[in-house]
Amino acid sequence: MNMIFTSSAKPTPHTTINLHNLSQLKSHRNTLRHRSIVIVISNSSTKDVWRKTPNSTTQTKSSFHQPYRRKPEVGGYLDHSVDMDELVANINETTDEHQLFAVMSPYKSRQLSVRFMVTVLSRETDWQRSLALLDWMNEHALYTPSVYAYNVVLRNVLRAKQWEIAYGLFDEMRQRGLSPDRYTYSTLITQFGKEGRFDDALSWLQKMEQDHVSGDLVLYSNLIELSRKLCDYSKAISIFSRLKQSGISPDLVAYNSMINVFGKAKLFREARLLLQEMRSVGVSPDTVSYSTLLSMYAENQKYLEALSVFSEMKEVNCSPDLTTCNIMIDVYGQLDMAKEADRLFWSMRKMGIEPNVVSYNTLLRVYGEAELFGEAIHLFRLMQRKDINQNVVTYNTMIKIYGKTLEHEKANNLIQEMQNRGIEPNGITYSTIISIWDKSGKLDRAATLFQKLRSSGVEIDQVLYQTMIVAYERAGLIGHAKRLLHELKTPDNIPRATAITILAAAGRVEEATWVFRQAYNSGEIKDILVYACMVDLFSRNRKHSSVIEVFDKMRKAGYFPDSNVIALVLNAYGKLREFDKANDVYIEMQDEGCVFPDEVHFQMLSLYGAKRDFKMVESLFERLDRDPNINKKELHLVVASIYERANRLNDASRIVDRMKHMGLLKRA
Repeated sequence: MNMIFTSSAKPTPHTTINLHNLSQLKSHRNTLRHRSIVIVISNSSTKDVWRKTPNSTTQTKSSFHQPYRRKPEVGGYLDHSVDMDELVANINETTDEHQLFAVMSPYKSRQLSVRFMVTVLSRETDWQRSLALLDWMNEHALYTPSVYAYNVVLRNVLRAKQWEIAYGLFDEMRQRGLSPDRYTYSTLITQFGKEGRFDDALSWLQKMEQDHVSGDLVLYSNLIELSRKLCDYSKAISIFSRLKQSGISPDLVAYNSMINVFGKAKLFREARLLLQEMRSVGVSPDTVSYSTLLSMYAENQKYLEALSVFSEMKEVNCSPDLTTCNIMIDVYGQLDMAKEADRLFWSMRKMGIEPNVVSYNTLLRVYGEAELFGEAIHLFRLMQRKDINQNVVTYNTMIKIYGKTLEHEKANNLIQEMQNRGIEPNGITYSTIISIWDKSGKLDRAATLFQKLRSSGVEIDQVLYQTMIVAYERAGLIGHAKRLLHELKTPDNIPRATAITILAAAGRVEEATWVFRQAYNSGEIKDILVYACMVDLFSRNRKHSSVIEVFDKMRKAGYFPDSNVIALVLNAYGKLREFDKANDVYIEMQDEGCVFPDEVHFQMLSLYGAKRDFKMVESLFERLDRDPNINKKELHLVVASIYERANRLNDASRIVDRMKHMGLLKRA
């Protein structure tokens, strides 16, 4: 019998089920099941859905009503006498609870052990049959309620995204006197988190901690990874702190994830300090640890720090991998160390590392930026001779190199070549060509290409739009540039989030604000970076009330701000003289486990000083002075300057003397 399960009801809003008694819960679960599922049998006939109350049709006796025994046992359970495969197969043929109960009726006197029944449950993947089988165990066979049975059913219900029923099952467990265990909470937290219901996942984590159920490394690691994927780095840091506070020792994978999280949150010192922490607890950093650090520094243009990490990596004899080499070729290029980049690239094979297209593309760019045009052209053609699969990045890099030599026709020919090879140009390709033509005094060709792209349906990305706006402004065609900006107010051909980032990057406050509010009101903003760029735009233009407005919307949408946003928000509150609100944000973010860079702490000190709350200045100063991760010299200089601005010269002198005593300041 082929059954097709289709949902016939609209999704219901999430609510926690409050139970007065078990019968009400059962009724609620039945209502949910009846409302949301229609079972369609092949060729048509509609059967009753899963339910407790049988219909008026009397079930005829069939083969699946019989017990499946190999050999009856005298006394004890019948586990070894029952063919589990056959029993499971016949359970799978049932289409409602009445049929399922009929299949199980020979065992109503609990001839099968709880362990056997839990195994049967674990082999049933359909959430409705799982519920029906659980109900049969609890209410017909009158088994002692089992947390293991509930855990299996919870798993199936959650996989089917039946959130309300999951809440109901959890409450039912408590009503039956069962204590949810680590597996219960782990299943709830992981499944809610995977579906992006992160606030629910964290609420389950809080319940777990309130029940004094200890989590394990896998659970916390999953939560950290989910936070990282959602770019919610503050939550990831908070969860990592909870992990260590619960007495669990992070492993290499957890540490490497947190290096990445700290890097994404731009907490560079904390990321670097994790290496020291790892060694202190006997976890040796590996190639991934160092590569993650290198990537973090390179992405944030901290190339000297990356060079330092690479040197340390070699000192401890940690072998580089392909990712490490690619990052360092880029770092050498950024530091104008083209020879070192060249040497590393050509030595990769000696280290047993085969360069990939990223390696070639990176060295190609390094050659171009070092104006080693001959070497670049040679490498480009070498890739073709060696059948290295060139991609759009390869061609974009070469087009840019030809642009530097003002060989715009050769650059234009490369577009034809790449298309002939089946490589489609992208926005960067076209923006590079437009820029080359603009610099060559051929604005008419640039404008013609731009209009052609728009009419052909090619996605106009941020770089392409900005390039054309700048080209018009450079040529003094302000009207044309304004028309492009005006089009961005009602963008029909680009997402509103892209329009906002373009306008914000161009410093267009009014236009960006208009689009942002339209997008927010229609629920289109799904990226935390859009909020961050608007906070930055308003802060740069001293729109302090607007900074707070965006921050409030950001928090209402459930996003955790990063340290840069928090710093700008604290500054806005300070400019508005709303010191208490700044203090509330500072404390709230710390309570959530947010790790601040020194600058945020120093800013809060300055706000206390501006408020002339010197008691709070001293309190925070002493607390930060005890923190080994704070730069002590900068801390003392900030506090001294606060007292100096307040004309509290004795206090300022006291701080300076303290610095001298600590060796932070050379004595005169």
